Amino acid sequence: MTVETPAPPARDRQWLFTFVPAFPLLLLVLRLWYLSRQDTTTMLLLVQYVNPLGLVSALLITLVWMLPVVVLVVRALGLLLRASDGRADAARSWLWRVSRRMPDWVVLVVAGLAALTWQMRFLPVLLMLAVSILALTMRLRHGDRPRTVRAYGVVLPVVVAVVAYAWLAGAIGESVRAGEWATAFLLVAPPALTPLLTGPVPQRLARLVTHWPATVAALVSPFLIGAIFLRAPVLPTVALEQTDSPVVLLGAIVTVDDQMTTLLEAGGSVRFVPNAEVRSRTLCPDPELAPASVVTVHGWPVEQTALEWIAPSRPPTTPDPRCLGRPAEPGPTG
Repeated sequence: MTVETPAPPARDRQWLFTFVPAFPLLLLVLRLWYLSRQDTTTMLLLVQYVNPLGLVSALLITLVWMLPVVVLVVRALGLLLRASDGRADAARSWLWRVSRRMPDWVVLVVAGLAALTWQMRFLPVLLMLAVSILALTMRLRHGDRPRTVRAYGVVLPVVVAVVAYAWLAGAIGESVRAGEWATAFLLVAPPALTPLLTGPVPQRLARLVTHWPATVAALVSPFLIGAIFLRAPVLPTVALEQTDSPVVLLGAIVTVDDQMTTLLEAGGSVRFVPNAEVRSRTLCPDPELAPASVVTVHGWPVEQTALEWIAPSRPPTTPDPRCLGRPAEPGPTG
């Protein structure tokens, strides 16, 4: 019978929770500073007019996939540490304590969120994490039932791997033929590794393969999140056609009042255009990136999420010439 060593009482670190609201606020300020091209005056103008709700929405949309990464990886590595090393020294690890206190319903919810927001090529990784978490949880809770442990730790991973390979076989062959080795690795490796992550590792290696990688990832992830969010669009892009000039102004619209339209150009300079001189104004959609992969899984492009694949999208239209920097063709203007 497996008896889990109780975790020792943790030191009071509630003061760390003060950084939870401070980190998103810091990201928002850095985003405006980056958008203003490091000009303080322009940044203050943006702070005055930019809606904080828009910044928060951009932050959530851009980084919604990060929450499942953090929760699932911490839970999986914490369970692996708990199953491999029952000493009191290991029980003092933050990874041990966080995984122990994490409710099962949270893991279930973020796994569903990941299924919707992760690209298709990362879903085998999600499957690997989910099966590993389930098998390790059953091992810790029912260690005195060998059949249960064997069913979840051996039989289930093998069955899941066989089903995954049967479903991904066409995409794996397509990625190999196309020379997309990274995509092929993401489709092949996780199902094969799943049976190796459902049981304990040697006790002397437990902290080395669980605690320290998680600690390094926790230190690096804020910088990665910041780098991703700094490039997220937070202002609508517009094209302004002037009455007395053939030049079309392109940039992010900051505000529009009764007399002036404030435009932030791509170079970071601010232009104030009188509304009387604006002939037409059009909203420019985000430029669509050409797909970098030709691989699909039963018609599902590997670069698309389930939400993008299922949800309705706008039909392709002819680009507005004003969004390309050219005056509109003769005729009615918007």
